[in-house]
Amino acid sequence: VQLVESGGGLVQAGGSLRLSCAASGHTFEVNLIAWFRQAPGKEERDFVAIISSSGAITSYADSVKGRFTISRDRTENLTFLQMNGLRAEDTAVYYCATGYLGSRYVAEAFQFWGQGTPVTVSS
Repeated sequence: VQLVESGGGLVQAGGSLRLSCAASGHTFEVNLIAWFRQAPGKEERDFVAIISSSGAITSYADSVKGRFTISRDRTENLTFLQMNGLRAEDTAVYYCATGYLGSRYVAEAFQFWGQGTPVTVSS
């Protein structure tokens, strides 16, 4: 499975961005799709949001709840992260991931990753 993120960039605080994640290759291995982010200077990738295979179930980190929305278009193998009300603390490289192995929503539970797209929010 190959994942490619796009849509990152520089935005002012309060602004919006829409990230995309395109899946290709062995897409039968794509189950849940999650977004993680890695802030500058941090080693770990933090969970942001996740969407089920059908798209019917979503879950969010408390820090983005009410501001970010995850969605997917299964026919096009695309997943989106709509980010509104962006804050300086949302600055990070954003990654999409799939091949969920179960247990908790942590980076180690996902097999396949994209290369990331950077988001910078200026205050």
